[in-house]
Amino acid sequence: MAAVQQQQAMQKNTLYVGGLADEVNESILHAAFIPFGDIKDVKTPLDQANQKHRSFGFVTFLEREDASAAMDNMDGAELYGRVLTVNYALPEKIKGGEQGWAAHPLWADADTWFERQQQEKEMLKIQAENKAAMETAEELHRKKLAQDRQGEMEEDTDVKDDPMARAEADALSNDNA
Repeated sequence: MAAVQQQQAMQKNTLYVGGLADEVNESILHAAFIPFGDIKDVKTPLDQANQKHRSFGFVTFLEREDASAAMDNMDGAELYGRVLTVNYALPEKIKGGEQGWAAHPLWADADTWFERQQQEKEMLKIQAENKAAMETAEELHRKKLAQDRQGEMEEDTDVKDDPMARAEADALSNDNA
């Protein structure tokens, strides 16, 4: 829990700086942001293909307030002819899932992976049971409707074929009219 709080606190100290010109390097970025407070770290991730930065970087301040002041003042500012976008950096994610497989051993997620697999199987089973129950209910409903229709047809047939039933039906209809 303390590690999560420390990571969240650290994220509020780290700013994403986008829109960097090709000429900007880590020392220039450092110089642009140092007026706002003590800087812990400056990074400009490199493109592996051409070994140039990817037009963005990260500036980590020692104090949150300094990071906030830098963001307020530098977002929309111009550096080397380019307009900067400055926001709080999102949590660092390494490829490979929620926490990233490069950040911890493979077996660390084994228990949660197994639990997720079990939950998924259980959910599929429940969905299949619900579907089967719905199909059964629909089939029973169709049969009931068919029986009701059959019963109505038999009643009509009985009245037409039976002279006493016809006379009774006629008398009832005359009484009602």
